[in-house]
Amino acid sequence: MTSSSDTSPREWRLISWNVNGLRAVLKKDFFTSVNRLNPDILLLQETKLQKDQRTPEMIDFSPYESFWAYASVKKGYSGVAAFSKKTPHQVITRFGRPEYDGEGRVIRMDFDRFTLFNVYFPNGQMSDERLQYKLDFYDWLLTYTQTLRDAGKGVIITGDFNTAHNEIDLKNPGPNSNRSGFLRIERDVLDRMIDAGYVDTFRHFYPEKVKYSWWSYRFNARKNNAGWRIDYFFVTQDLLDNGVVKDAFIDNDIFGSDHCPVGLIITV
Repeated sequence: MTSSSDTSPREWRLISWNVNGLRAVLKKDFFTSVNRLNPDILLLQETKLQKDQRTPEMIDFSPYESFWAYASVKKGYSGVAAFSKKTPHQVITRFGRPEYDGEGRVIRMDFDRFTLFNVYFPNGQMSDERLQYKLDFYDWLLTYTQTLRDAGKGVIITGDFNTAHNEIDLKNPGPNSNRSGFLRIERDVLDRMIDAGYVDTFRHFYPEKVKYSWWSYRFNARKNNAGWRIDYFFVTQDLLDNGVVKDAFIDNDIFGSDHCPVGLIITV
């Protein structure tokens, strides 16, 4: 295990992937995909696991140290995990908010130059109540991360945001304008993030590039590339200004889930 106190500059590859069930994706060449991606830190969302459902191959995934957050409200739901070659100074999975902690949606990892959040944002399609829950969750997380920014920390927020930001970020914006995931009220949250000094890294490096990270399992959506870009790496502007963030990417050639991995290249 490499300590994050090592001060020699080096490149890190951060990979975020909603696997839509870790047990399911393990049957679909998961480890081959991870080896190809070669992450220094791998952030997974929607693991759909309880602690006692983890297998040795999940826990003892060398050379990674693993960290987990589980949903306690029901089994087979939500959940996030992080696998890191670099030992964080601190890892937090419970935040004193039972309504969010109970769904196992966030892992915070503190490193020398930044704090990294792996987040599975709620889906608002089920009901008006879940849409409001999603909006409240966004507000809580951004208020929480602002305290770190006020203390001078760079912040990286990654995961499945469950919202496409602009029309370039989904195949059929018009028909989906009244659907949760592309509602104006949800997109406004991402506008507020940018106004607050966060940067959508993929769009920063590739302002006109059309690329998606999620496709419905219906209607041959992935085959037809009728997708949505809803998986992001947002970073605070200082991490770009200081030369920490070098590149961002989406790997459409990795299969096994209805999402594909998204990545960030940093030098620290």
